[in-house]
Amino acid sequence: MKFVFKFVRIRQFFFNNTSTRQTIAKNTFWLISGQIFSRFIRAAIIIYAARILGAQEWGIFSYVLSLAGFFTIFADFGINAVITRESSRDIEKQKKYFSTSLFIKLVMIVVLAFVVILIAPIFIKQRSIELLLPLAVFIIGFDVLRDFAASLSRAWEKMEIEAFVQVITNTAIFIAGFVAIYFYPNAQSLLLAYVVGIGIGMVVAFYQFKHYLKNLKDNFSKYLIKPIIYSSWPLGMLGLMGAIMLNTDSIMLGWYKNMQDVGYYSAGQRIAQLIYLIPGLIATAFFPSFARLINEKEKFKKMLNKSLQIIGLIALPLMTGGFFLSSFIIKLLYGTEYLQGVFSFKLMNLTYLPVFLSAILGNALFALNKEKSLFTYVILGVSGNFLFNLLLIPTFGIAGAALSTLINQIIITIYLIFKLRKEIDFKIF
Repeated sequence: MKFVFKFVRIRQFFFNNTSTRQTIAKNTFWLISGQIFSRFIRAAIIIYAARILGAQEWGIFSYVLSLAGFFTIFADFGINAVITRESSRDIEKQKKYFSTSLFIKLVMIVVLAFVVILIAPIFIKQRSIELLLPLAVFIIGFDVLRDFAASLSRAWEKMEIEAFVQVITNTAIFIAGFVAIYFYPNAQSLLLAYVVGIGIGMVVAFYQFKHYLKNLKDNFSKYLIKPIIYSSWPLGMLGLMGAIMLNTDSIMLGWYKNMQDVGYYSAGQRIAQLIYLIPGLIATAFFPSFARLINEKEKFKKMLNKSLQIIGLIALPLMTGGFFLSSFIIKLLYGTEYLQGVFSFKLMNLTYLPVFLSAILGNALFALNKEKSLFTYVILGVSGNFLFNLLLIPTFGIAGAALSTLINQIIITIYLIFKLRKEIDFKIF
């Protein structure tokens, strides 16, 4: 009997919303668990693919995936967050926001498909890349719609649904990827596996809201289009900066160098991106506390100092260990073929501290309603990334791309420190 009672309590904690504190804890658990499992299973197929495909084919795959990631942000541009916010305030409005936002998303996908198929080839030198652009369009479309449907669960504060969709999507990519590479070890087959996996995730995500699809026309409101777009741009700009900083390096390397260089660079970048997940999750966990304490500056300060201490304790060992063990890590995960990417990976490891700090500092500013400061942060990040890449990649190749990221990240982190210290006094460590 006690066992049954404990089981019911555990099930209630992880799948029901019973109180504000429990709901936050439950949702944080599901978001972190879903992200960690999804990232690691995705990392497994990526590492396996890089070893099997070799630097050339892996570079082609990474380039197309970077293009898809870059354009995907334009089809969202903060719209998902607006839906979550407005639906949370009044869940009855969710159907109208769902139908109207779906219309906006579909229009954006069509526009982006046109850009990718007809305009992007003008800037792409490699014929092998052009042939794979239709697959990039499918990845963009499926991923945008999958994330859109999954994000609706946030308004219900049912992050277990979102975590479930993430796990299903990445498991499907994992299985399809291994099958594709086993029979046809090339970039095209791996991209097709991604299309299949993300497509399955999209279907699963929409299944949760299938009743919303019945009256799309009746629930559509043209009067909501402008408010949705207007409200979404601040978060859209932040997302744009993230997409640019994560994907522009590979894209510009493809312009100035070759696909092998993209492959060497992407090997280390995938590891760094996995590490970048950590500060985002920590910042997400602390954000509700920041938002709640904006009128209690002393408590806000203590919470900020505590979060920065935690960030520092995690970032410094990762940065130091990654820097000195770069060669060992690359060889262990990817093999000797990718050792040419060791130096760029060393530089990427040095970005961990500023990246970790900026995640907390940016969330603190957002909690204090300092969106204008974040907008400047975005402009600095985007323009700096492009400018430093333009200056450094032609001469220094993949090392220049990594150095560009490091310099840019240090500059924008210093900017965040400067802006936040105008609002509240705090210690970095």
